[in-house]
Amino acid sequence: MKPRTWVLLRGWTRDARHWNGLAERLAVAAPDTRVLAIDLPGTGRANKVRSPWTIGGITEHVRSALRAADAGPPYSVLAVSMGGMVATDWAAKWSAEVEAAVLINTSMRPFNPPWERLRPSAYRSLLRATRAPIALSERTILQLTSRRLFDDAELLDRWTSLRLTNPVRRLDALAQLAAAARFRAPRENPFRAVLLLTSARDALVDTRCTLAMGHAWRCEVRSHPFAGHDLPLDDPDWVIAQASSIRLDSKPER
Repeated sequence: MKPRTWVLLRGWTRDARHWNGLAERLAVAAPDTRVLAIDLPGTGRANKVRSPWTIGGITEHVRSALRAADAGPPYSVLAVSMGGMVATDWAAKWSAEVEAAVLINTSMRPFNPPWERLRPSAYRSLLRATRAPIALSERTILQLTSRRLFDDAELLDRWTSLRLTNPVRRLDALAQLAAAARFRAPRENPFRAVLLLTSARDALVDTRCTLAMGHAWRCEVRSHPFAGHDLPLDDPDWVIAQASSIRLDSKPER
């Protein structure tokens, strides 16, 4: 039997290093599993690649990166926020490649209105983060996305260093925002097996987005009581436990 390959996808302006050790911990929890954290275009080691203005273009980049890593399908995908849109687009177009997915705090049309998909209180902060100096931008993002580590000076210094090492161009950040805003998910569940995770205290995306998606797709939703938008950062062990529990035959019959 072929070992499971987990593909990890982050969200807006984040890269593989922002998993903060979760990828390594997932590999320890499942020793026969290959774990690949992919940098989206415009971020991390792919920061020289211009970000497409569509989720479909980002999906193509992910598939190309996996081919370059000599990692063939099928894949299990663990994705946060905008990464969940990429996973959904991927499963909708190439269903045989995605055997299972865990989507965390993602939001997509047509399930919710814009003010639930991105809380109005976060609009100005996000736009300011695209123009601010790197240290201030990273502080803003950390405060928006974490409930447990929002004031962790060591983590903030590390994130600032990551951005200095691999800067994200403002145009790429805007392209990712535009791609996420325009993406429309299928009303029918595109996954063979999918689990949705949501954070009850998400300050960026209303938890009703995950609940509405779960209702439309008729799939299981599990809620974390205290974490922020970056659930893998706030409680990585909980995320690993949920990912490890997903059944490959969990999609209901219609």
